[in-house]
Amino acid sequence: MHRDMIVRITKYDRNLRQLKNMGFERVFANNIGDPAGIPASVVRKDFSLLKIIGQKRGGYDIDKLIANLDHILGKNGSQNAAVIGCGRIGGALLRYNGFESDGIRIVAGFDINTRICEEENCPVPVYSMDRLEEIAARKNILLAIITVPEQAAPDVFHRLIDSGVRGFLNFTSSGLKAPRETNGDSEKNFDHIVVHNVNIGLEMEQIIYELNMADKQLV
Repeated sequence: MHRDMIVRITKYDRNLRQLKNMGFERVFANNIGDPAGIPASVVRKDFSLLKIIGQKRGGYDIDKLIANLDHILGKNGSQNAAVIGCGRIGGALLRYNGFESDGIRIVAGFDINTRICEEENCPVPVYSMDRLEEIAARKNILLAIITVPEQAAPDVFHRLIDSGVRGFLNFTSSGLKAPRETNGDSEKNFDHIVVHNVNIGLEMEQIIYELNMADKQLV
């Protein structure tokens, strides 16, 4: 499945949950796509490719549709995640309570300063970095959000991989890539590692560029 389509399906899933909370029992393609700026025709095409069928006049049953999309997105159970680096960005993510509805449970934080959250009353324990492997294995952590200093990111990344972590959201400016092999061991397969690098500076530059282009078109 193409990544653009996965992004759209994720948006559909979020929109559907909001509609369900508003009391909707059945929805149409425009209800699902409009909040995300996605045409109803694209919604219907995506659902057709996924073999999700609605009624021409009755739309889609919202509970069945959410269940189908959750299955496609692999959200049939909660996945444990950790925040590595609990400074300003990491600390804010530790306290964010919106992950649960997406099937993600933050179960641990890691930092060189384990007292970083004492005054803030963090909702999850923050462990020393030297316990990374132990806690990752014990808590069955599948996902990691990395917000450590740039120079520390590669080492933390490889330690997490060795601990069984498979999914990474990297907020550092160090671009991380899944390794092909370790120490010449050709039997190791890292195809199951997924890394998304989020460079906030580059994203802001892109926004500035698009704003400048929009201004030029108005002149």
